[in-house]
Amino acid sequence: MVASVVYGAKIIQIKGSFDDALKLVVEITKKHPIALVNSINPYRLEGQKTSAFEIVDELGQAPDWLCLPVGNAGNITAYAMGFDQYNNLKKSGTPRLLGVQASGAAPLVTGKIVEKPETIATAIRIGNPARGKQALEMVSKFGGEIVAVEDSEILAAQKMLALEGIWVEPASAAGLAGLKRRFKVANSI
Repeated sequence: MVASVVYGAKIIQIKGSFDDALKLVVEITKKHPIALVNSINPYRLEGQKTSAFEIVDELGQAPDWLCLPVGNAGNITAYAMGFDQYNNLKKSGTPRLLGVQASGAAPLVTGKIVEKPETIATAIRIGNPARGKQALEMVSKFGGEIVAVEDSEILAAQKMLALEGIWVEPASAAGLAGLKRRFKVANSI
């Protein structure tokens, strides 16, 4: 949000969740010539999927696993699209996908909408992911899974990364927290 302020954006706080804010923004874009560039925008996913191409180009093949935080589920859907497309073109393989949600905001893990999502990881504090259905389809297709982690695990992963010189906001540490939980990895990597 700080970057937005630096560039002169007007910040409006609403009462409610990210899901409530998304409903408002969708209504605004129907009435004004504003592009909505979050997970519901198909062009965003088309651009973002190229990150999967870059991963394959750097590694020479798809990794065994890709662990990603999941909020609105656009990221995991876009990466899956990219790995799928690249594999169809270059037979580079596809990774298993590990999607990670916070326990207090884990509708894809529990199978039900979370009316009042709660987590320290604000970027994934979403109770009804816009791309949830597609994410579940891709995770199933790729032989992966979606897990939930506690806020304490997210904060421990954030600290672990910071000790390696990598600073991330809490949601960005959720992937590592999920990896640690899924593979029962110790506190150092």
